Amino acid sequence: MKDFKEKLSLVPTKPGSYQMKNKDGVIIYVGKAKNLQRRLRSYFTRTVTGKTKMLVEDIDDFDYIVTSSELESLILEITLIKKYDPKYNILLRDDKSYPYIELTNDKYPVLKIVRNVHRKKNKNHLYGPYPNVQAARKTVNMINRIYPLRKCDKLKKELCLYYHIHECLGYCCKDISKETIDEMKKEIISFLKGDATEITKKINEEMVKASENLNYEKALELKNMLEDIDTTLKKQKIDLNNNANFDLVNYYYDNNYLGIEIFFIRQGLLFGRHNEIITSLGDIENEVTEYLVKFYDKGVLPNELVVPEELDENLLKEYFEIKVTKPQKGKLKNLVDLAKENAKEQMDLEKETLKRDDDERTKALEELRVLLGLKELHRMESFDNSHLFGTFYVGGMVVFDDFLPNKDLYRKYKISTEVKDDLSAMREVLYRRYFKTIMDESYKPDLIVMDGGELQISVAKEILNSLNLYIPIIGLVKDKNHRTSYIMNENYERLEVEKDSKLFLFLTRIQEEVHRYAITYHRNIKAKGALSSLLDAAPGIGEVRKKELLKHFGSLKKLKEASFEELETVIGHEIAEKLFSYLKEL
Repeated sequence: MKDFKEKLSLVPTKPGSYQMKNKDGVIIYVGKAKNLQRRLRSYFTRTVTGKTKMLVEDIDDFDYIVTSSELESLILEITLIKKYDPKYNILLRDDKSYPYIELTNDKYPVLKIVRNVHRKKNKNHLYGPYPNVQAARKTVNMINRIYPLRKCDKLKKELCLYYHIHECLGYCCKDISKETIDEMKKEIISFLKGDATEITKKINEEMVKASENLNYEKALELKNMLEDIDTTLKKQKIDLNNNANFDLVNYYYDNNYLGIEIFFIRQGLLFGRHNEIITSLGDIENEVTEYLVKFYDKGVLPNELVVPEELDENLLKEYFEIKVTKPQKGKLKNLVDLAKENAKEQMDLEKETLKRDDDERTKALEELRVLLGLKELHRMESFDNSHLFGTFYVGGMVVFDDFLPNKDLYRKYKISTEVKDDLSAMREVLYRRYFKTIMDESYKPDLIVMDGGELQISVAKEILNSLNLYIPIIGLVKDKNHRTSYIMNENYERLEVEKDSKLFLFLTRIQEEVHRYAITYHRNIKAKGALSSLLDAAPGIGEVRKKELLKHFGSLKKLKEASFEELETVIGHEIAEKLFSYLKEL
């Protein structure tokens, strides 16, 4: 460890953000502090263990930026984390976004499940989040059966099956009054807020009708539906004597692990909970704050946040621009304490497993580092391609940090229509990925993991050489059954790694994940429909241009029949040339 005594004496006692660097000048950690000098000194003057010890041993230098307030230091910290994605900042193990139930504000509303929603941009009615996606689907299916809402994405020209089975009012052909629709919306909203009076009344009426018609199977199904509603609402009820809407946060720290618990309270009901355990540097309050920023960046920010005494509610209030409460007594304080108990229980359940997993990954990482003769090994990138319609290619890149997927850094690539084979597709993807590294001066990985052997490694070396970059490369060679057979280094030598070892298992997981990611991208494009799918794969066509083309031409037939001049009027000369060539290949 270097001696920073002299440099630390010059650090001011003001708020700001600090950046730790390794011997290559790469930023490996970004933090914030009310008092920069005190915080930076703490790294080098106290006994550290676990992840903190690894960080301190890696530090070769540090920089800092003074700010005028702690809010500015938090904003700067988050900005720098997004820019550099440092290896020691927290990585959300559970990065999924929870589903919400959305009732649209269209003339003829639709009820559906949505993800990745942002309250400020969304003018529809949102309810959730639902940590249990099955419960959300069950709720939506039940409401859609009871209330004849619009079921299709776009109105058709004739009545469909839903109309004939009485699950739609036939909005495409019938004149439905606004009063009828508003009454349905009112009852649905009331149920989603926790009042089941109207919906249970309707189910009871349907159940009696089914019994009278001797349809006992349907009657039993409706009876079970009523019991489900009753059980769910009883289990969700929180004794707060109000219809409060907020998220409640607490945490528990133990021996380098930080467990975070979030309760989702809606209309006085516990909609669900989220918990996650992360490895910690011991800067607890700062890490919880950073975690909340990352967590709500992926989901819907609540109207109110309830936090424990240790957190800075004013900082969170200023950053999120919402009400933040820190209860001192009463039922809300008891609920905060309950969240801490839940975080501790989850920690007790998972800590040993997490520690074992962390130890296995660390050991496997060190084994690979020594095997390849690398000074440092943390971040790995892997690539794969997939055919679209048998001719056109798409590409995918996945990123793993310490053998954990970092999904924030995954990337999808639309590949030029001139590309007709796997190696050419890989050349284009690799060039675009690492040319961006040079242009943006952004991070580069410690290792590239190629899906294949000598040919794939040669392509990667060719592209890196053309960019005057050096990044170590390995290839995962498959056998005739498309299973990973062995590992090849960049000198085309076979590496001796036991197939039943953890290292071999972790590397094959990377290979499986990049294959899944590329295939999923390919399938998603195909599932969007012919015109939209083809435009997704077209060179130079992003979301804005795609919408303009869809609006202007409306169908694949009209788009393919369009002249170059017609395309040019919509998307400009240069992109029109590429699209015109692309369409002629179809």
